[in-house]
Amino acid sequence: MDKLSVMHAFRRIVDRGSFARAAEDLGVSPALLSREVKLLEESLGTTLLSRTTRSMSLTDAGRLYYDEASGILDAVAQVETRIRDGAGAVRGHLKVNASSSFGQTVIAPILPGFLDAYPDLRLTLSMDDRVVDMVEGGFDVSIRIRPAMPDSALVARRIGTMRQRIFAAPAYLEKAGIPQAPRDIARHRVIGFLLADHLASWTLNGPSGSTVVDLDPPIRVGNSLVLRDLLIAGQGIGTLPDFVSNEAEARGALVRVLPDWELPSPEIFAVTGSRLGMDAKVTAFLDHLRAALQP
Repeated sequence: MDKLSVMHAFRRIVDRGSFARAAEDLGVSPALLSREVKLLEESLGTTLLSRTTRSMSLTDAGRLYYDEASGILDAVAQVETRIRDGAGAVRGHLKVNASSSFGQTVIAPILPGFLDAYPDLRLTLSMDDRVVDMVEGGFDVSIRIRPAMPDSALVARRIGTMRQRIFAAPAYLEKAGIPQAPRDIARHRVIGFLLADHLASWTLNGPSGSTVVDLDPPIRVGNSLVLRDLLIAGQGIGTLPDFVSNEAEARGALVRVLPDWELPSPEIFAVTGSRLGMDAKVTAFLDHLRAALQP
């Protein structure tokens, strides 16, 4: 027996003063309502409604049940209304997880405008270069960059695409020479990204198709920003995501190596834990983030 449904039906019967009118309101048969009330009375061990062929009245137990059930139903309705109203408001505590490089170069610049737009919001931004457990960490959304997301209980929404290209400083290329073909990369000092799938093997796509360059990087780092700074300092050749390389390339601190070739483009995913849809604070944050990712 669904107690809330029975409470609702019982209150409607009393309010309408008739099984037939209550049944019409609820879209069920009077016989069903009569059966439900009988089962309720049997479960309580008392009579709630005194019924004759022409009239119906509440017993003392029935009056008590009606009053208490009405209070419970009204409280449930108030909670549901508050939750529905709150679901559309950008407030509460938003917990976001992202890699250090993405957090510093993409998310950090949008935060002042985002927080100004939603002053009632609390924000926690956690930056970790390794994949974290969203449930254990209590995160509302995690930004992950990879070719595809594996099947899981989490929900991944693609919000952008990242380009991965090869860079070096002009001073390094002047000293070590400029690679003319993918195979030339292996003769250079490569700085590898520890957490990348392509640490020891670059698959490059270019004018003549796809080619694989096997590598053994003598320098390996676990943070894209550190890798970028080493490249700027003339320490070698390496790959960088566009959101890390754009500023350094624009001011000439880094230049493209083999500009007609690049690694496969990973997707940028916003990962959430609920399949019921995102709440207002997550939606607002991702709207700001998508705008920042527009070319």
